[in-house]
Amino acid sequence: MAKIELLMPKMGESIIEATILRWNKKVGDKVAVDDTILEIATDKVDSEIPSPVDGVIAEILYPEDSVVEVGKAIAIISTEGDNIDAGEAAPTVPEVKQDTEELTPAAAAEQIMKDVAQVQVDKHAISESDDRFYSPLVKSIAKEEGISAVELAQIPGSGANSRVTKKDILQYVNDKKTGKINAPSVAEVKQQPEVPSPIKAPHTPAPKINFNTGDVEIIEMDRMRRLIADHMVMSKQTSPHVTSFVEADVTNMVKWRDANKKKFQEKNGTHITYTPLFVDAVARAIKDFPLINVSVDGTKIIVKKDINIGMAAALPSGNLIVPVIKNADMLNLAGLAMIVNDLAGRARENKLKPDEIQDGTFTITNVGTFGNLMGTPIINQPQVAILSTGAIIKKPAVLETEYGDIIAIRHKMFLSLSYDHRVVDGALGGAFLKRVSDYLEAFDINTPV
Repeated sequence: MAKIELLMPKMGESIIEATILRWNKKVGDKVAVDDTILEIATDKVDSEIPSPVDGVIAEILYPEDSVVEVGKAIAIISTEGDNIDAGEAAPTVPEVKQDTEELTPAAAAEQIMKDVAQVQVDKHAISESDDRFYSPLVKSIAKEEGISAVELAQIPGSGANSRVTKKDILQYVNDKKTGKINAPSVAEVKQQPEVPSPIKAPHTPAPKINFNTGDVEIIEMDRMRRLIADHMVMSKQTSPHVTSFVEADVTNMVKWRDANKKKFQEKNGTHITYTPLFVDAVARAIKDFPLINVSVDGTKIIVKKDINIGMAAALPSGNLIVPVIKNADMLNLAGLAMIVNDLAGRARENKLKPDEIQDGTFTITNVGTFGNLMGTPIINQPQVAILSTGAIIKKPAVLETEYGDIIAIRHKMFLSLSYDHRVVDGALGGAFLKRVSDYLEAFDINTPV
């Protein structure tokens, strides 16, 4: 009987663990390929995990609300029709075994004490006045948002057995900040034990700021904003950033889109924005300059053969997420438009799948959406370059004609490229950026819809 391990999937470049929200299958249940086995959550996205094979659930290695590292086995699937007795293989928490044989007696004792202390922290993170079970994710959010055990006990839970879900506590936090609910008095608030934070502080501590002057409001970063902040600081510490700029005349592209928006919608069932046009130009330029599509591993340059272009998307919360268009160079404009609109829509609804936010090799961020002329974006590690597209505006420009120079109204925009100067020098970065501009300027106004 073949045994297949179901692994906790990789959820993105900066995600190292996920919380098991719900098992949709139990031991002994039959599953087919792509059947949903469980639901998981991270700070960026909630997702359903499908079965990779046909078979029977032989063993569940972690119960609901467990936090599991990416790459660890979370269930065993039997692929050859033996019946599994659910009573004999109930879900259990695997015993944590500390290999103390290679440690000195003193070191082994110290490690065991640390393990015991951590178990006590997890067990008593919530006041004894509340008998409900809280997931590690909910407890972590409660600690970071300054929610006491008294407050937590008062939050209505929408989960099984009135369990407080991630959605419940985030709604409570939002209601508290907007004044819809009042926090309990200071006398009611009890000190909670420390819970280790998954966010690593920057190497250099930030200077203390005196907030006690003037009229101020202090807003605590949410979990996603902390992760973004950590990722941005890491990128700046990793890559020496250089930014180059060009101005592109995109008049033909604008006129084509204005003339064909309705026809494109009728024929392809989706609207056409400028983003697919930018992605198409970038994918073509990457083929011309493949050393832009790389990452760095020590002193090695890893050249990526796939052209997977990420597009930074703003969320209703104000945070950003970067869904990825896989193999963008193999898609026509209709295909790009469908994928771009689908990813952007589901990003705003927090419905992206884990594999849709990973494996990007190059990123585009459209600051023109906010009316900005240009930007100096931070590289999305482990990539080595990111393109910023500015607002398209009308301006007078000098055109050369066979009858002499004339002044005409043209549609122009700034493009800016931030790149990792360890492996991308000014010649390569500047040439690549100019090539993207050339492709946009040379857009054929007679391109078929």
